Amino acid sequence: MNLNKLYQNLEKNYKTLPLATKAIDIIPGEGPADAKILFIGEAPGFQETVERRPFVGRSGKFFRKTLIEEAEIQDSEVYISNIVKVRPPDNRDPSPEEIVAFKPVLDQEIEIIKPKLIITLGRFSMAKFLDDVKISQVHGRLHRITWPIGTKKSLFILPMYHPAAGLRSGKMRASFIDDFKKIPKIIEWIENQKETESFKTTVDEYLL
Repeated sequence: MNLNKLYQNLEKNYKTLPLATKAIDIIPGEGPADAKILFIGEAPGFQETVERRPFVGRSGKFFRKTLIEEAEIQDSEVYISNIVKVRPPDNRDPSPEEIVAFKPVLDQEIEIIKPKLIITLGRFSMAKFLDDVKISQVHGRLHRITWPIGTKKSLFILPMYHPAAGLRSGKMRASFIDDFKKIPKIIEWIENQKETESFKTTVDEYLL
């Protein structure tokens, strides 16, 4: 399955999903299917429902500006999505039931894209991969986890504050920007790790 088909199926079955009252309530992810980086936010806001694109409101503009200026990465190079694909009323926090309902589509996005790095924006998307931790303690720190649980596959996760938090607090804004500056070096390190692992696997296969 590709990303277009994934969202076509989601829109076709919108009646089975919480929050959605019509197909266009679904706000699809955006970006290339072979993106190195997958950003995962919380849920669409008002402007996202108008444009049917993720992260295009006030906090989204701050996110995209920081990505381009501080990480020197174009927003067209990354994939941007949310854990919940429909705007909750009054922009409230998504409920656990809503997060569970949209979990399969996010899991499929990850499986299709196979990103080298997943950057979570805010505590809700962070909790998908890193449970029982505080974002204030782990933001900007790279984690390697086993995913899906019970497999030998792994993912690199970089938790960050949500850009909305950066707009509310000068201290969080500075932390948000500083974390984005780390992205190029983190990607370079991950790619070097992958090359080392690939070389080791090749050698092991040859020797064995």
